[in-house]
Amino acid sequence: MTATPSQIVLYSRPGCHLCEDAHEILAALLARRAAQGLPTPTLVERSIEADDELQRRYGLAIPVVALGGRELDLATTEPRLRRFLDEALDGPAPDEGTA
Repeated sequence: MTATPSQIVLYSRPGCHLCEDAHEILAALLARRAAQGLPTPTLVERSIEADDELQRRYGLAIPVVALGGRELDLATTEPRLRRFLDEALDGPAPDEGTA
C-alpha cells in the first residue's frame, strides 16, 4: 500500500471563475472524504500568474489539479474531480480493471 499524498494542488489564476468553482468543488469533495474516514490530502491553491514556467505549462488548461504524480486539466466538473480523487487516492474502480 502506498502513502496518501499530503497535498492536492489546484493551479489557478486570480479572477478565473472556473478556478473558483473547482476550488469549491474540491473543498466539498475533500470534506466528504474526511467525513467518511477516507484518505484526504490538504488542498493547496497555486497561482500561475507570477511564474512564467507555470503559465507556459498550464496557461490554457487551468484549472489544473495535481495529486500524487497525476494531473487533471480543465478540472471543472464535480464528476470529473470526484473520479480523479477516487482513482488517485483509492485506485481504479473495480469495474475498471485491466483488460
